[in-house]
Amino acid sequence: MGKIIAKNIVKRKSGYLYYVDGKGNVCEAKMARGGKKKKKAVKKKVVKRKPAKKKAVKKKKRR
Repeated sequence: MGKIIAKNIVKRKSGYLYYVDGKGNVCEAKMARGGKKKKKAVKKKVVKRKPAKKKAVKKKKRR
């Protein structure tokens, strides 16, 4: 674990993650939040259709 060098330099906002990048800059990223409920999808009405008529297939004659 690292040492705390200075406090209260960056004004922190709730919902953001703060980290030090490779160049030594302090960066903020919005935290991903899971578990949010999705809106219910509207069900489409099902329309019953008649089955398609099948065409008669002619058989080939063998020689």
